[in-house]
Amino acid sequence: MGCHLGRDGDGCSGNSLHSQLPASQSGVRRTRAAACGTERVVASKQEIGVSDTAPREPSAVMLFFLTCLLAVFPVVSMKSPIFGPQEVNRLESASASIKCYYPATSVNRHSRKYWCQQGARGRCTTLISSEGYVSKNYEGKANLTNFPESNMFVVDIGHLTQNDSGRYRCGLGMNNQDLFFDVRLKVSPALGLLNGTKVYTAELGRTVTISCPFNSENSQEKKSVCRKTDETCVLVIDSSGYVSPSYCDRVRLSIQGTSQLVFNFVIDQLQLSDAGMYVCQAGDNSRADKSNVDLQVLKPEPKLVYGDLRGSVTFDCALSPKVANLTKFVCRVNNGKGCEVVINTLGKRAQAFEGRILLTLKDKSSFRVHITGLKREDAGHYLCGAHSDGEPQEGWPTQAWQLFVNEETTIPRSPSVVKSVVGGSVALLCPYNPKDRNGLKYWCRWNGAQNGGCPQLVSSEGLVKEHYKDYEGRLALYEEPGNGTYTVILNQLTTQDAGFYWCLTDGDTHWWSTVELKVVEGEPNLEVPTNVTVGVGETLNLPCHLPCKFASYEKFWCKWSSKGCKALPSHNEGSGQASVNCSQGNQLISLILNSVTQEDEGWYWCGVKENLRFRETVAVYVEVKEKVKDVSQVNAAPGEEVIEPRSQDVSQVDAAPGGKVIEPRVRKIENKVVQDPKLFVEDSEIDTGDSAHGRKAPADPGSSVGQGGSSTVLVSTLVPLALVLALGALAVGVVRARHRRNVDRVSIRSYRTDISMSDFENSRDFGANDNMGASSITQETALGGKDEFMDTSENTVETEQPKKAKRSSKEEADMAYTAFLLQANNMTANVQDGPSEA
Repeated sequence: MGCHLGRDGDGCSGNSLHSQLPASQSGVRRTRAAACGTERVVASKQEIGVSDTAPREPSAVMLFFLTCLLAVFPVVSMKSPIFGPQEVNRLESASASIKCYYPATSVNRHSRKYWCQQGARGRCTTLISSEGYVSKNYEGKANLTNFPESNMFVVDIGHLTQNDSGRYRCGLGMNNQDLFFDVRLKVSPALGLLNGTKVYTAELGRTVTISCPFNSENSQEKKSVCRKTDETCVLVIDSSGYVSPSYCDRVRLSIQGTSQLVFNFVIDQLQLSDAGMYVCQAGDNSRADKSNVDLQVLKPEPKLVYGDLRGSVTFDCALSPKVANLTKFVCRVNNGKGCEVVINTLGKRAQAFEGRILLTLKDKSSFRVHITGLKREDAGHYLCGAHSDGEPQEGWPTQAWQLFVNEETTIPRSPSVVKSVVGGSVALLCPYNPKDRNGLKYWCRWNGAQNGGCPQLVSSEGLVKEHYKDYEGRLALYEEPGNGTYTVILNQLTTQDAGFYWCLTDGDTHWWSTVELKVVEGEPNLEVPTNVTVGVGETLNLPCHLPCKFASYEKFWCKWSSKGCKALPSHNEGSGQASVNCSQGNQLISLILNSVTQEDEGWYWCGVKENLRFRETVAVYVEVKEKVKDVSQVNAAPGEEVIEPRSQDVSQVDAAPGGKVIEPRVRKIENKVVQDPKLFVEDSEIDTGDSAHGRKAPADPGSSVGQGGSSTVLVSTLVPLALVLALGALAVGVVRARHRRNVDRVSIRSYRTDISMSDFENSRDFGANDNMGASSITQETALGGKDEFMDTSENTVETEQPKKAKRSSKEEADMAYTAFLLQANNMTANVQDGPSEA
């Protein structure tokens, strides 16, 4: 029979009726799994249909069945996400307010909340729930309030008695076995007499004042207080000035005078060892007045702090004004090792909290502590207090905190350490509560000086003015990619940028996070020009080289300002897809700015994105200057057209009135200027008409004769040309004649190029520029498989030498061709020297 669920007050603790019956009646055997501490129920022989006469060895079918059950229902150890106080101590007639936290999910906010008392065999009887149920014993005494915005509910219980002491659960779910947290409630006797003994209760580290009455007969007698230990009573203090060493500087007697029939015994800085029975005495003889006192020292009830894994927590410490000028500290309680300092105002910090903790003074007696990047091992008990040496001391007042870290967090994972290279960049993702999408986002740098601090560097409103000089052109905050995450980009990294940084918002502080930046030696992936200067009105082309691994990434250019980096249109010159033959040359994205103005000066970023996530960026500064004209002077008649020479090192040219300056096509070789042979043809086509159509300036810029007639030009041009053609025809005839005689013996082929005899028919296509070897420089040439040296300055006319072997047709062809080129070059030189010499 299944257990009835969803009804308050039924005290159901199991999923079957067997859980309410003794083990002997239900036939159920309970064992506890040692590994996880969960209770496992194993059915008896009677329940699975095996008789007592069956063999003791389990059958194969039963083993298979049990194996399947274990596979389907494995034993899982899971920490409950519900969190509350482990122990609550109260005095009789007092009240208790018990807070229970739960994970921030919509289901948990609307689930049933309950408070139940544990009984025998795990039974938990509901006392009050969020659905309106209140047990008879709790009517008018307790209430349960849910605070969904804070992810907690509070159980308030009043008029406590010692009968209320016991073990309880606060939890969520339709039955009392789902999600819960165990709470122990202890109610002590109130201040008063218990079996003739007066009871005093005080918290650890506080001060207690005990009243000791006496009769008037002993008003002049000695007053003292002793502490009972077994059969004796050890003196603690007396009116003669004695003080026990264990109470030195912590106890005192206060006697108001003979008119008052009571003296006070005061203990400061209570310690746990101070708890016990004390005897107040006035007088030493048998008529002395004695009274018994029971002192109970309570541990301070810790305040609860609920945090999410990878999230942040904040708690405030309020101390006594007496310790306003002392060093403040926060320590973590370690079982058997005291309380280890986490941070104090002297600058000490535990290594495990480096870069994750801040202590901020609110006033002289109170301060605030922030811890980010919560880890599982951060959970535990903490104390905050004050002492001159910044260390916890027994007996000094402290405030206790209990931190719970919820591992079922909704805060996304993000790297706690990010590495980059000098000159490189980082793009850090910062999580925030999606409810704060319209709030301000911040980014600050943690420093460990004294109490620590985290000055803001940039926000969603732009770069902070105080840090503009240090982060100009290299820091920006983007709201992208959104939906609970924003991005901070820092480039031009140096080793000084290494450290811890915090991501903050002005909303939910539980989402604050921290990241450590490490800067190592290396080369950045993106490359841009180092310094760029451009003139006003010019066109700027900024190239950005990327490695092949970014081939499929989205590339961008943007212009940086203190408000962010505005995207600009750019030209991607690389291939959009990765390929095996990817090279640096085809991974290029360029930014082109036409007609540059002074407003274009500033910082520009080149970067890559992957699925809306920023990856790497590189920055370059563009300086814009006024354009300076550097044009050679050209004298021209008023109103006439002047074509400026293309080369800035061209000498000044004086143009005749009414003429145009035509740029000659020349190129420099060492210290000589060689004219393009094709100009011979073009010069012959220059219009030489009469004055009615205007006169053209000579094409030869080196000629000193600028006013010659057309007949002189014609003679100086045609005569050399006719001589060249005649000489070429003669050379071709000689070569053909020799070729016909030796065609059956040799083939014409040069080791440099193939030459056919028909090529010599078009001899005017060859000029001095085509054979640089036709000079007086000795050159080595391989002829007929043998090396011969030939000085081209000697006479190339063939002479008969009877003793030498006859030259082959190939050698003769080469010699004829060389002679032709030499003669042509000489004729050209004569033309350059002037028509008269030609």
